[in-house]
Amino acid sequence: MSTRLVRSILLAVALAAPVLAPAAGLAADTVKVELDQARIYRLAAPASTIIIGNPAIADATLQDAQTLIVTGRAYGQTNLIVLDEQGETVTDAQLAVVAASENLVTVYKGAKRLSLSCLPDCQPTAVPGDAPDHFSGILGQVSAHNGAGSSSMATASTGSTSAGVSVPAPPNSQ
Repeated sequence: MSTRLVRSILLAVALAAPVLAPAAGLAADTVKVELDQARIYRLAAPASTIIIGNPAIADATLQDAQTLIVTGRAYGQTNLIVLDEQGETVTDAQLAVVAASENLVTVYKGAKRLSLSCLPDCQPTAVPGDAPDHFSGILGQVSAHNGAGSSSMATASTGSTSAGVSVPAPPNSQ
């Protein structure tokens, strides 16, 4: 290649770079969110429309016109586009949902993976990718725990059980 041709190519690239830079700069922003955690994302201008490429990976809610709450739903990467009232782009960012790194201990038993949340004592926790019996067992326990108060209170207030045995209603605390 001749020196003149190389100089011409370099000059063309140098002149084109400022024109291409703003378009490339829009997606340069990457927002990292931990799985099952929320993060505040401030916008440079008021938002009218929020678009999440894959809502199974992340979710976003407008707190006010310039504040988004971004929540990690599943591991992976997707994009976030925010438009103003005129349909102009306020933000075009990549969202990366990552694993929690603090206080999470992973135990491998052969091919099985178990996760523990250690704050300060270690308790089993359900993390996508854990062994199916561990994962479903934890979710079942959490579901039973969260529903225990509502179903037992309804049974106690009626004074009977599903087996038809009469149970005295609790005394009024008035």
